[in-house]
Amino acid sequence: MAENSVNYMETKNYVNRELSWLEFNYRVLSEARDKSLPLFERLKFLSITASNLDEFFMVRVASLKDMVHAKYTKPDIAGMKPEEQLEKIAEKTHELVGVQYSTYNRSLVPALRLQGLRVINSYEAMNAEQSAYADRYFQENVYPVLTPMAFDSSRPFPLVRNKSLNIAALLQKKKDSDGVLEFAMVQVPSVLPRFVELPVSAEEDGSETRNVILLEQIIERNMQALFLNYDILAASPFRIMRNADLTIDEEEAVDLLEEIQKQLKKRQWGEVIRLEVEEKTDKRLLKILKKELEVSSDDIFEIGGPLDLTFLMKMYGGLDGFDNLKIGRYTPQPVPALMNEDDIFTNIRRGDIFLHHPYETFDPVVNFVRMAAKDPNVLAIKQTLYRVSGNSPIIAALAAAADNGKQVSVLVELKARFDEENNINWAKKLEKAGCHVIYGLVGLKTHSKITLVVRREEDGIRRYVHLGTGNYNDSTAKLYTDCGLMTCNPLIGEDATAVFNMLSGYSEPATWNKLAVAPIWLRNKFMRLIRRETEHAKAGRTARIIAKMNSLCDKEIIAALYEASCAGVKIDLIIRGICCLRAGVPGLSENIAVRSIVGNFLEHSRIFYFENDGMPKIFMGSADWMPRNLDKRVEIVFPVEDEAIQAQILHILEVELEDNVKAHILKPDGTYEKVDKRGKVLVNSQDQFCEEAVYAAKEVRSKDDPVSTRVFVPVESEN
Repeated sequence: MAENSVNYMETKNYVNRELSWLEFNYRVLSEARDKSLPLFERLKFLSITASNLDEFFMVRVASLKDMVHAKYTKPDIAGMKPEEQLEKIAEKTHELVGVQYSTYNRSLVPALRLQGLRVINSYEAMNAEQSAYADRYFQENVYPVLTPMAFDSSRPFPLVRNKSLNIAALLQKKKDSDGVLEFAMVQVPSVLPRFVELPVSAEEDGSETRNVILLEQIIERNMQALFLNYDILAASPFRIMRNADLTIDEEEAVDLLEEIQKQLKKRQWGEVIRLEVEEKTDKRLLKILKKELEVSSDDIFEIGGPLDLTFLMKMYGGLDGFDNLKIGRYTPQPVPALMNEDDIFTNIRRGDIFLHHPYETFDPVVNFVRMAAKDPNVLAIKQTLYRVSGNSPIIAALAAAADNGKQVSVLVELKARFDEENNINWAKKLEKAGCHVIYGLVGLKTHSKITLVVRREEDGIRRYVHLGTGNYNDSTAKLYTDCGLMTCNPLIGEDATAVFNMLSGYSEPATWNKLAVAPIWLRNKFMRLIRRETEHAKAGRTARIIAKMNSLCDKEIIAALYEASCAGVKIDLIIRGICCLRAGVPGLSENIAVRSIVGNFLEHSRIFYFENDGMPKIFMGSADWMPRNLDKRVEIVFPVEDEAIQAQILHILEVELEDNVKAHILKPDGTYEKVDKRGKVLVNSQDQFCEEAVYAAKEVRSKDDPVSTRVFVPVESEN
């Protein structure tokens, strides 16, 4: 095919970003529908789909609504204007919610019943003992917390908080001959457990069934206690989603920290973009809610089941006695290169160290900062923080380092979505401890993951660097798959110093030794690497690209991949979430295959492999192939040059390309399907990496103790 016969930039060659994201949430939902999974794991995945959808509305749908309000009509990558996108999203999300609740009502609830757990959906389904227990629970625990709010000519419509669960009621004064109807509501208190366990019930076969009921049902049953002088004609739960996308003019903000704190308060009261009500909601109640909350019909979801399915995650963790219905908790393994008595600096001097989380423990990263804080030879510690845990040991170590007289510089990204408040608190704590805190660059998010430790040694100053694909968060490091590299390569050390000088003093280096940094240099780096593979293929040389990331929606990168495919480059993409590329289209992308792995861990690492005619180049980093990562964020991508580590990374990619249990394959029409595994040896990449990590640690231990057993179990039970 002639090169100029294909217009790679045509909109028909691209998938809308938001619709691609909805396809991702369907893949998560498919895990909830997978009957081969333990039942409580299916509950967890259904909860995740609900949480995902909440964030999608608060950010992505909200952003599109802002565009419509601003009369912004520029089409997206797939040629769709904001209004068209909202129409299609409304259609697809209503379908998705229908499948969520079909899964809950028709599959999960009956399956739980068979396992001895009944989710009660009305008082009528309870026996006398259970009803009395629920009423007593209301009087003793719930009633004192509730605040009923009325709406009439003298009282404005109550302020309804974002994501809060509420009960709306239609009231009529007792003995009111005029029949005037009044509206009132009460918020279901989030400080109390969402579900309440009731006394067990005996079955005909002599077995016992445990019973749970949702808090809003107990409140709805007892609402008369809140409105003593009224008859309650109708009552029903409702929930709203508000625009939570922060709008900050950084150029005008004198104090960024103060401005973000101000905007966070507004997040609770942004425009209502979604209203959830139960299917049985009284039409008069719904009419009032629709009018007062100013919600369009497309944004109303009438739901056949309990609102806000995220309560299922609380059930997953809050109900004892169901460990047999869960996957055993995996314990991250020690890193073989660090399984000795030497300190971390000595180990890094021996050679680069590769970390693969959560299969290997995140402890070396925490210990790297902790040791640096205590080591009298360490002069300075510099680190970027995007999302950290609620009780972060890294923050504590940085504060201790400053207390010990080290020069500590920390960039805390205040604009990390939904972590702004947490990051503000940490920034203040670090400043009080004596650290130099930078709040990021104007107009850019700092998303890079880098730590630099400057140490005085016998032969002079040496720089130790940790680079990663994931956040410095010890909690999510147990759940997200990420990679890291520890090195004292002098050229990377020089680049690391340049990165922090750029962040703190706006001094951009003329060139970089090893690192590729966004927003200025990274896009061109990737384009050159892709085009080099294209040239290799045209010349008949070996050419291949394997890229693993969270999302792909950059038009320039996709067009370059299309061109490479047409030139004969074999391209395998492992993309967890959004993919705007069309795969397997004849004459356009027939050499491109895209797969998404959705498993027990959230796939988060970014790895880029370029065959380069038998001289492979491998990179890892913090950036996806998205415009925001390449043009609007500070990102770092770093090379992997140690041959043994290169082999490890290539093995990771190869195993994921062989996964036929958790992998979904992208079809040319933009939908995904599970791999056909009939007649094949089953490969679950995440399980395999767990087993390999356990085995590698056992191998090291067995060398120290030849008598020790080499038999292992890949996971351990919750207990």
